[in-house]
Amino acid sequence: MSAQQKEDRLFENIYLSYFPKMKRFAQEYVISEQDAENIVQDMFAELWEKREMFTCQTIRIAYLFTIIKNKCLNHLRHKTIALETINNMQEEYNMTLRMNLDSLEAFEQHIFSDQDIEDLINRALDSLPTKCKEIFIMNKLEGKKQEQIATELNLSTNTVRNQISIAYKKLRNELKDYLPLWLFLFHCT
Repeated sequence: MSAQQKEDRLFENIYLSYFPKMKRFAQEYVISEQDAENIVQDMFAELWEKREMFTCQTIRIAYLFTIIKNKCLNHLRHKTIALETINNMQEEYNMTLRMNLDSLEAFEQHIFSDQDIEDLINRALDSLPTKCKEIFIMNKLEGKKQEQIATELNLSTNTVRNQISIAYKKLRNELKDYLPLWLFLFHCT
């Protein structure tokens, strides 16, 4: 048996001996059996890729546990950030639902005449910067595509897209108390 074969056999023995212990250790912290298994597999895969840097006889169990501990820490940090992001998104969604509910409860359609609605929209449009207003009107009221607007105004399509996005945000804010009207006017066209 060659020296390389002996090293490979020794690595295999280390893997078989320590994998269950390492997995149990990792699972105590990351809870998920699958995550623990992946962490330990990753550690052994990295050791295998770097096997030229050490001999299997120099691998110490304390070193392996340190690697697993660090991988668990990284895993838990990433998981925590992901959960915080999900929670923030849920909070925003709940806030939007609450705002929509409040808006619908407060909305009384019969109090608006056609002139009231037109005045409300014109005031909201007038609150936009000039170029932003022009682009929004061309897109939403005249029905022109973003590429066509970009060509006519000698702008990039990205600029047109950004200006439309800015207009939506400002108009949404300006018309927030009239959500049903906003939805009807700008999302049904």
